[in-house]
Amino acid sequence: MKFLAVTCGTEGDTRPMAALCRALMDAGHDVRLLADASTLHFADGLGLSTRALAGDIRDALKDIRLSDTPFVLTALANDHANEWLDVILDEAPRCDAIIVSGLTAFVGLSAGEVTGIKIIGAMLIPLTPTRAFGMPFFPIALPKFLNPLSHTLLNNLVWATMRKATNIARKLHGLPPRGITVWSGHPMAYGVSPALLPRPPDYPANAWHTGQWVPPRGGYSPPADLTAFLEAGEKPIYVGFGSMAGFDPTLLHKVVVGAVGERRAIFSRGWSTVDTASLPPNIFLIDSVPHDWLLPHCAMAVHHGGSGTTHSTCAAGIPSIILSFGFDQSFWARHMVELGIADEVLDVHVVTRDQLFAAIAFADGPVAQEKARALGEAMRKEDGLSVAVELIEGIART
Repeated sequence: MKFLAVTCGTEGDTRPMAALCRALMDAGHDVRLLADASTLHFADGLGLSTRALAGDIRDALKDIRLSDTPFVLTALANDHANEWLDVILDEAPRCDAIIVSGLTAFVGLSAGEVTGIKIIGAMLIPLTPTRAFGMPFFPIALPKFLNPLSHTLLNNLVWATMRKATNIARKLHGLPPRGITVWSGHPMAYGVSPALLPRPPDYPANAWHTGQWVPPRGGYSPPADLTAFLEAGEKPIYVGFGSMAGFDPTLLHKVVVGAVGERRAIFSRGWSTVDTASLPPNIFLIDSVPHDWLLPHCAMAVHHGGSGTTHSTCAAGIPSIILSFGFDQSFWARHMVELGIADEVLDVHVVTRDQLFAAIAFADGPVAQEKARALGEAMRKEDGLSVAVELIEGIART
């Protein structure tokens, strides 16, 4: 079968989609991935057929205030809605299904209407309304009876911010404008671990938690200096904020370095612009190392709480200390507290060195360590890619 996968987001969005595409290829299918150019290097390394979408998400997020990130991402999607729809329609002929994700979801769903090709949603954040938990983008926990309302409110809000640009693109391709109703009814595959977050019993039949989509590590060999550092002493603390940009560049020194103290640590630079020149010798700097290789060598992870990093940390069987920047990150932070793996939800905007020091001490304790170890064992038994491939094949055949 032939599949077209479309996404636009940071590397945390593109990498799992690339892993899913590679798994579909390995199952014998023809797959093409459309994504942001600044995130396609990993997909190219997996041997995928790719095409860059208009726009540059990394450049758009550079040198902005963190609070402006949602507006910048919305503007990126709106500015390129028609171009993205053009590219999808150009690539779609003879496809058995279009897999849509991230900022491209609305134009991808519109492409399905133009072509009549089946649409499959693929997300890393569970957005299907449920009573089991609130909309992950909602900043606070709500009483359980309000959880479905939080999904409705946020889904409608996202659609409201992108409706005008999407409808302009739809009109240019002969589709009627879409009103206030958010799309529903299409199948949704979530790259979410059922051990970490069980599939809610009130989900519709066409929504699944498949397990994490972990990119294949292949024959990864760590650099000699990283191996030497890991072998030189006790397991280090991992520190990394992924594709988060636009935050206070003194955060690392003001909070993290102070809380880590003289303990061994690894700092993953990611997309951050923090000054790393004056890192103390007990903190080792890295650029890009596969999480599934590195994290099992660490004692715990201090990170931003993105879905992918949270999953990888939990799968490694080590505690997460989440400094939430926004988006769905506070949702995962609250879930870590519910699971007993963390004792407090921390906000990167106001966190103090003492709070982070206390969180590290809790993560060192037997309760967090044992709960993290047990969760990791359960997650490592899952095969999210195989489950997702089987689901997608079944949908495409019907």
